[in-house]
Amino acid sequence: MKKLAIIISHPIQYYAPVFKLLAQQCELKVFYTLGTTENINYDPGFKQNVIWDIDLLEGYDHEFIENTAKKPGSQNFMGIKNPKIIKLIKAFSPDALLVYGWSYFSHLSIIWHFKGKIPVWFRGDSTLIDNQPWIKRKIRKAILTLVYKNIDIAFYVGKANKAYFKTFGLKENKLIFVPHAVDNIRFGTDRKNEALTIRNKLGINLDETLILFAGKLESKKSPDLLLEAFKQLNRKDVHLLFVGNGELEKPLKSTASDQKIRNVHFLDFQNQTKMPAIYQACNLYCLPSRGPGETWGLAVNEAMAAGKAILISDKVGCAIDLVDASNGLIFDINEQSLLSSLQVLINNDLKVMGEISGKKIENWNFNNQVAVLVNMLNG
Repeated sequence: MKKLAIIISHPIQYYAPVFKLLAQQCELKVFYTLGTTENINYDPGFKQNVIWDIDLLEGYDHEFIENTAKKPGSQNFMGIKNPKIIKLIKAFSPDALLVYGWSYFSHLSIIWHFKGKIPVWFRGDSTLIDNQPWIKRKIRKAILTLVYKNIDIAFYVGKANKAYFKTFGLKENKLIFVPHAVDNIRFGTDRKNEALTIRNKLGINLDETLILFAGKLESKKSPDLLLEAFKQLNRKDVHLLFVGNGELEKPLKSTASDQKIRNVHFLDFQNQTKMPAIYQACNLYCLPSRGPGETWGLAVNEAMAAGKAILISDKVGCAIDLVDASNGLIFDINEQSLLSSLQVLINNDLKVMGEISGKKIENWNFNNQVAVLVNMLNG
């Protein structure tokens, strides 16, 4: 059985199930570089420690590597330094190495060290969607072209990510599609009773429309833009639910209260086992991100797996892959475009659009991710 080593900063709910499936078809070891759990539990976006209520470490071999950075963290390049990791990877003796993200001292060192020794694969979901000043684009291209020269294969997650890799020098024969995915089965499993309970607690009738924003309440995701557009919508039969915490939580609540915007609801961060019912309670999922940095938007996958219509901005990385007029709308990142899109969608058949979402997302799944990786390893 072939050996695969994976380098990644910390356990992530979207990747752990893939690792568990991979471990059934190859000899896998995952090296977590951020360090011990005291370093990895705090989420700066949610402004709190996040401990997922699904097991992210079950079913595959893994090791938390000592991180000697003075200020450990995944927000800066020098936040991950693992002096022993190259020796540990060599001891495992993998047939291929898959690195998630390059922008840490250790990850880049690993890529450079193993180039030409074993196949070095890369996984990232960056795009060119964010507008940057000319000089930043120039510097970025010089750095990234140098970085990606050391990659044998990049597994791209969608069209915008593929365009990014090609811009920085990776040729078609080095690019392989591995779809971004969530647990479609879990989010698609019928939670009607739980969903109805949620709506009842919020005082939302079944014949009323519920728009959902679920995620970090931070500037790049623009929940404030959604609140303002919702205020202008001014419909008694439409509700808006924010699920999550973050830097904009207090301002959003203050605005909704001070301006007496009716039918606005807030729930704190909800863990993974709670989210399927929350998605199923809504009629329309909205991700109005302005960026920078909304490279994909896996919450869109979750909402689609739950069978929901989608409204997202043109700054969300998954837009060109997952959303069209059949299952939702993509709006230009401004209030009027968002308001117009809301007006169109709430007068449409959101149930039918949601059913189409469910069909569109079926092939964006963990099994298809694993099949590509295993074929590459055994090829």
